[in-house]
Amino acid sequence: MAARIDLTLDCTDAALLGAFWRTALGYVDEPPPAPFTTREEWLAQFDLPEDDTEDDAVWLCDPEGVGPRLSILTVPEPKTAKNRLHIDIRVPGHGGPAERWARIRAEAERLVAAGGAVLTEVEEHHVVMADPEGNEFCVAAAAP
Repeated sequence: MAARIDLTLDCTDAALLGAFWRTALGYVDEPPPAPFTTREEWLAQFDLPEDDTEDDAVWLCDPEGVGPRLSILTVPEPKTAKNRLHIDIRVPGHGGPAERWARIRAEAERLVAAGGAVLTEVEEHHVVMADPEGNEFCVAAAAP
């Protein structure tokens, strides 16, 4: 059986980044682990410092349970370099090159409206973008 993975993004504003990635991926807030009914109850078991709050993190999941979970955690350190690992958002890959490129550009425009930024377009193949905190990701077509 293959291992499942979760992805974690460090940030300075978990609510802002959570809202962006919720929109970008179509993810939803992950419910707290059983038997807890709220994240606050779940966090209370860890005896965290008083300045750590529920607002310091956002947990997202694929509503269909297919994609990896995404944890977005507030940290004191700023982003200092290019990501070594990044997310690729894939649009449908059917149709000719012009159709695929139009879908890629439309998705990039949607993500700009949600707070992302286009960094570069690569030969009508993919768009390199950044989320609201500068984390790089790409928008490209899935395999046909």
